Amino acid sequence: MFELPRRVLFGAAYYHEYQPYERLKDDLDLMAEAHFTVIRVGESVWSTWEPDNGRFDLDWLQPVLDGAHERGISVVLGTPTYAVPPWLARQYPEIAGEGRTGERIGWGARQEVDITHPAFRFHAERIIRKIVARYADHPAVIGFQVDNEPGLHLLHNHGVFQRFTDELREQYGDVETLNRAWGLVYWSHRLSTWADLWTPDGNVQPQYDLAWRRFQAELVTEFIAWQADIVREYARPGQFVTTCISYDRPAVEDDKLTERLDVTAGNPYYTMQDALSLPDRNRGGQDWTTNGTWALYRSADRMYSSRQEPFLVTETNAQAIGSPWDNRPAYDGQWRQAAWALISRGASMIEYWHWHTLHFGAETYWGGILPHNGKPGRVYHELAALGAELETAGDLVAQLTPDADIAFLYDGPSKWALQGHPPLATADGGPDPRSYERIFDAFYRGAFDAGLQSRLLHPGQLPDAELPSVLVVPAYYAADDETLERLKVYAEQGGHLVLGPRTAYADPEARARTSAQPARLADAAAVTYDEFSNLGDPLPVIGTTTLALPPEARALHWADGLRPQGAEELATYEHPHFGRWPAATTHRHGDGRITYVGTVPDPAFARALFNWAAPTDTWRPSHPSVTSTTATARDGRRVRFLHNWSWDEVSVSVPGTARDVLSEAVYDDAVPLGPWDVKILTEERP
Repeated sequence: MFELPRRVLFGAAYYHEYQPYERLKDDLDLMAEAHFTVIRVGESVWSTWEPDNGRFDLDWLQPVLDGAHERGISVVLGTPTYAVPPWLARQYPEIAGEGRTGERIGWGARQEVDITHPAFRFHAERIIRKIVARYADHPAVIGFQVDNEPGLHLLHNHGVFQRFTDELREQYGDVETLNRAWGLVYWSHRLSTWADLWTPDGNVQPQYDLAWRRFQAELVTEFIAWQADIVREYARPGQFVTTCISYDRPAVEDDKLTERLDVTAGNPYYTMQDALSLPDRNRGGQDWTTNGTWALYRSADRMYSSRQEPFLVTETNAQAIGSPWDNRPAYDGQWRQAAWALISRGASMIEYWHWHTLHFGAETYWGGILPHNGKPGRVYHELAALGAELETAGDLVAQLTPDADIAFLYDGPSKWALQGHPPLATADGGPDPRSYERIFDAFYRGAFDAGLQSRLLHPGQLPDAELPSVLVVPAYYAADDETLERLKVYAEQGGHLVLGPRTAYADPEARARTSAQPARLADAAAVTYDEFSNLGDPLPVIGTTTLALPPEARALHWADGLRPQGAEELATYEHPHFGRWPAATTHRHGDGRITYVGTVPDPAFARALFNWAAPTDTWRPSHPSVTSTTATARDGRRVRFLHNWSWDEVSVSVPGTARDVLSEAVYDDAVPLGPWDVKILTEERP
């Protein structure tokens, strides 16, 4: 039975095989001095493990594991299946993945392979078994990472498409059932035989597209579970099996992917320097790397949501990340801030990518803890100080259960459906493939700006969840009836349900529903609509006596033409046409309430909405640069994290007595915070 370590693991990915000269002892000594407790190894070098077909070199890692163990540093061992060696590509060209039918993904990067192909699976299984059998019993190895950031490509190979067709046949039984389910009478797409199913390359039918995206995620989930099962044949009791998730990958459904693993592990990368300042002045959007302090917290909440459990951070910023033209390493204090922010939301490992900046390859300027000269500098010394803090904090901060003032429903299939048929437009009028994220993030950021802590839930997790007093459901588009009924019951039983645009509009096949919108919830919300519009420019929004809005509040991107059927108007548009409709309504339902927001609120609008909707924490700081979050330790103690995301020194008033976990200082009235500072406190009982 796997159990997370009693301490927060701290370290980096380490690639001794990449070093330009022998420095293993020096590296490991520096790691020990920086209070490292873990390194990740081995996942990127299949061609080193197996230089040619059937010729294995397994001994090169032994000195690394031995040296780590001598210094009390644990090891996570990776399987190298995401980076296929050239000899395998040369001898079996048919294993290449296809980005479009018949068009192979060009070789020379990584993950270019068809993960379902028997030839790839044969060789992948062989190298997995060789590596894991060789090192599973090494005392340094505490767990295994299978593959690496899976789900990069949607695969269009012939065998993949045939398997997709077979699964449709299994699911629907016959083509007439599929014709009805997908509405293929449209544009004369009715199938007369399964052989009529077209390949997805030119497809524009949303029902097909959503089925294809679900299938691609299932392939990745099956592939990772297949590897995990092989590794478990060799793993010792107590060793974990995971994979590291890049949550923006197109073929990942994280809650399903992690079901067959022991623990969630993810790679939260974030823009540093001024992008982390509060108040938020960040102009960048969101992608595989996040922009804004609120988005860093959203990354952590996403990782916790996968299994509703503490998680591991397998990669995060050491220095500059990404491209050689984008070099913005953190300001002093920001590495410490980000690490404690992730820990406050459930991280039980902080591992940086990576130890030593590479001297070659595509990621030459993706900075490690050590620079190209290999000598400890500012980054190393800051992280070494952080390692000492984690040692001082000890088991108090490991496996924290983060508190939640508010919950959000997050749905991968709805995201895919709105990628295929985006409701929102980009600034130039084109389709916005991040429509789901743009709607979801507007509400999440509003809660963050209001000082609230969020818990993200997937629809399948709702039955077992202990929900807070507010549940927010933005853009839940491909909605199933059972979940919609559960949402209604939540409000009936006293919860405050906040609905956002596109929620309940379609069914799980992405077919627009025929009932009044929001489907199955319109009567309970006492509001409906039958038209909607994109917004070219932000519209001023006026509040009411119930919901006070600041003058700068705006509605963005979208407006549902809401028609209250007894609901109270919360906000209206200031516009000669759109002013006929409310921007938001609210209505008592049973012992609770349903609020419908028919637009994408800007930060001022969203913050005011959640200041009204959610209960106030007496610790909620009034200073705009300060955040306050809490979590429960395993021994039941409440741990509070105060962050100052600015250059200014601030003082935060506290409503009770608090003890500093790191310094043992006791605060009765105010806590001082320096620039880019964080304090970890326990709340003392009277």
